[in-house]
Amino acid sequence: MCPFVRDFIPTPSGNVPLIQTALAFRDRLGTIGVRLGLGRSNYKVAPGLYAVGHPDDSAEVLVTANYKLSFDHLRQSLQDIDAWLLVLDTRGINVWCAAGKGTFGTEELVRRIRHTGLSQVVSHRRLILPQLGATGVSALKVKKACGFEVVWGPVRATDLKRFLFAGRSCDASMRRVTFTLVERLVLVPVEITLLGKHLIGALLLIAVLSGIGPHVFSLAAAWQRGIWATAAVVAGIAAGCLLVPALLPWLPARSFALKGLLAGSAVAAVLTIGQWKAPMLTAGAMLSLGMMTVAVSSFLAMNFTGSTPFTSPSGVEKEMRRYIPLQAGAIFVALVLWIASAFF
Repeated sequence: MCPFVRDFIPTPSGNVPLIQTALAFRDRLGTIGVRLGLGRSNYKVAPGLYAVGHPDDSAEVLVTANYKLSFDHLRQSLQDIDAWLLVLDTRGINVWCAAGKGTFGTEELVRRIRHTGLSQVVSHRRLILPQLGATGVSALKVKKACGFEVVWGPVRATDLKRFLFAGRSCDASMRRVTFTLVERLVLVPVEITLLGKHLIGALLLIAVLSGIGPHVFSLAAAWQRGIWATAAVVAGIAAGCLLVPALLPWLPARSFALKGLLAGSAVAAVLTIGQWKAPMLTAGAMLSLGMMTVAVSSFLAMNFTGSTPFTSPSGVEKEMRRYIPLQAGAIFVALVLWIASAFF
C-alpha cells in the first residue's frame, strides 16, 4: 500500500483508496529530489479514483494528473474537504504540460471515468478540472461521451477551498496565471541539475582545447587557460539559468534568446574586467571567452521558455529554429578563436 493511503472506502464501484492530506517527510524529500531533477521521469502515482476526508455520493470530483508533485499539491490543499480525486494517466507529467501534449485530454478523461465506474460512485454528473488543463480537454465532447459536465476550477490548487465555498465560482485572482520571482527561482535547481552530464563533457573538451598551443599541447596551459574558459562557461550558466529567471519581467527583449544575450553580455563585461589582470589572455582570447558566455547564456535562457506561461509551443519552435544555429555558430567561432589566441 502507498504511504499516503491510510485506508479504503467501499463504494458501488469497489474499494477506493482514502489518502492523507498532510504531506509526510518522505513526500517532502521526494519534492526536493524532483526539484533537483532526481527521479523526475518516474515521479508519479497510479491513475484512478482516490478519496479525501469522508466523501459521499454528493461530494465533488476533482481531476488532476498522476505527476506526484501535482497530486501532492492538490491533496495538501484539501484539508477538511470531502472530495473524490480522479487521477488521469498523464505518464508522470504535470497538468499544464500534459494538456499541451494531449495526455491530460478528453479521451483519457472519458476513459478514466468509465474505468473507475465514477457514475456509480457519485449521484451528480460534475467534474472540476484545473484551468491549466483547458487546452487538452473539450468540455462539450466529455459531456456527449459520458454525460459529465466539466467545471473549470482555479489555476492554483491553493485556491480550491475558496472556489468550493464560493459555490464553484472563481474571481479574477483565481483565474490569473502568475509567474512570480519565487515561482521562477524554484525552477532554477532542476535546470542546472539537468546540465550536469553535458557540463562535465563540455568542460573536459574546453580543458583539452585550452592546452593546445605552440608546443602542441601543454598541461600547464590546459590548467591556466582552462580555468578562464571554465569561468566563462559557468558565468554563462549563471546568466542564463539564474539572472534571466530572476530579472525576467525587466529584461527588455521579448525573445528569451535575446534576454539571455543581454544577461550574458552584462556578465561577460564584468568577467572581462577581471581578465585584464591575466597576462596569458590576449584581446582575442578575451573576445572568445565573452562569446562563450553570451552564447551559453542565450541558449540556456531560451531553454527556460518551456517553464513559463509566456510562450506557446509554436513560438518556442520558431525561436529555436531561429537562434540555435546562431548560438552554435557563436560557440564554434569562440572555440576556434580560443585555440588561435594561444598562438598569437
